[in-house]
Amino acid sequence: MIKAKKKLGQNFLTDRQVARRIIDAVSPEGTDAIIEIGSGTGALTHMLAQRSGHLVAIEIDARLARELGGTAKAENITIVTADALSLNWDELIDDARSKLNAAPGPDEGLGRVRIVANLPYYISTPIIEKLLSLGRRIFDMTLMLQKEVADRIAAEPGGKEYGYLSVMVQYYCVATKLFEVPPSAFTPEPKVNSAVLRLRVREQPAVKVWDERKFFSLVRACFAQRRKTILNNLKAAAASQGFKTDVEVALEAASVAPQRRAETLSLAEFACLFEALCVV
Repeated sequence: MIKAKKKLGQNFLTDRQVARRIIDAVSPEGTDAIIEIGSGTGALTHMLAQRSGHLVAIEIDARLARELGGTAKAENITIVTADALSLNWDELIDDARSKLNAAPGPDEGLGRVRIVANLPYYISTPIIEKLLSLGRRIFDMTLMLQKEVADRIAAEPGGKEYGYLSVMVQYYCVATKLFEVPPSAFTPEPKVNSAVLRLRVREQPAVKVWDERKFFSLVRACFAQRRKTILNNLKAAAASQGFKTDVEVALEAASVAPQRRAETLSLAEFACLFEALCVV
């Protein structure tokens, strides 16, 4: 087996039972285009290709891409040697869909574009943010992540795991933690547990806001110092955020008690608060 590169955060999935469990969770169909990020040694690649219409395997490590190219004989596999963060994703999706003989576009009926990824821990959040920006061009994502990150994404309001990442992902997706994966399933073994998470992209965002960039800026400000109340965090951010309404007045209008902390607010409450603070 090719030796893992520590600088790329490589931990290769070697447990075939776990691999089959992931494939069953994805449940690819012949009309699906699967984009696999971080194909590694191909633990999932061949099984995904067998059950999908077309598979695009993205691998940043040229050694692994060459090795995969030597074993991937199926005609429905395209191997892309690239950094997933620097790719033109619209072109990639259009090309994947064209190989399904479907015209580019967001309609599920033309063939779903689905993401499967074993993400290096150090880069998981930037890649998720990149994928979320594609909206309905993607049907769903099945991601292997550090357990702590998966717990944060799927967390409900009120717990210590719930934070900015939870709000951002759940705004766009329905998040479901499927199962946990022990370090022994990988070579080399990581020092943390992993988990498989499904993100089903919503037809419409969970709440309606007039400016997503400003909304997420507000949410980030609310979580700036988790130990502080929502009132104190918002007062500290008032100047930089350019609120249109006094913070205490806006909290009352949104029916949010000033002594609450950001981790207790639902997506709907954040949206109400945004409306009260940022709309004249």
